[in-house]
Formats: sequence, C-alpha cells, structure tokens
Amino acid sequence: MGMAKYLVERRLTEVSKGLRRARQELAVMDEQLGALTEAADEARIRSLVSETPLAAKEFHEAQGHAEAMAGARRHLAGQVHRLEAEMDELLDKLVTGSQ
Repeated sequence: MGMAKYLVERRLTEVSKGLRRARQELAVMDEQLGALTEAADEARIRSLVSETPLAAKEFHEAQGHAEAMAGARRHLAGQVHRLEAEMDELLDKLVTGSQ
C-alpha cells in the first residue's frame, strides 16, 4: 500500500504542476484572444465602411487569426478540464487508500 500511495502522490504532484501551467497559459490566451477579437471587429467595421477589397482581405485575415486562437483556446480549456478530472480521481484514490 505504501508504494501505491507514493505513486499516487507523485502523479498528483505532476498533474498539479501541469494544471497550474495550463491555467496560466489559458489566462494568457484569453488576453490574446480578446485582442485578436477586438482587432477583427475593428477590421470588420473598416471593411464595411470602406468597401475596398484590401479592407475585406484584412478583415478575413484578422477573423481567421481570431478563429484559430479560439480553437486553440478550446483545446487548452479541454486539457485543463481533463487535468482537473484526473486530479479529482487521484485525490479520491489518496483519500480512499488512507482509510
């Protein structure tokens, strides 16, 4: 039982570190996504007002960047969710094993 507890504790430490890093990355990504979304909105307005091919191209590029970042953010949020679930499972094992 001692070795199993050690392995669970070690994995719990690894998952905790990974979760902390992922949450930090998610916070940075949220800021970047906000900036990209704002830039895409501004480019959309410029495109509507100017009605030039260049403005339309700039809008589509900005929108593409924002959509790509949103996809990356969804992926990272899923990773955070999986790490949280794994951490919960490990904590349950630790509590159940020590009773």
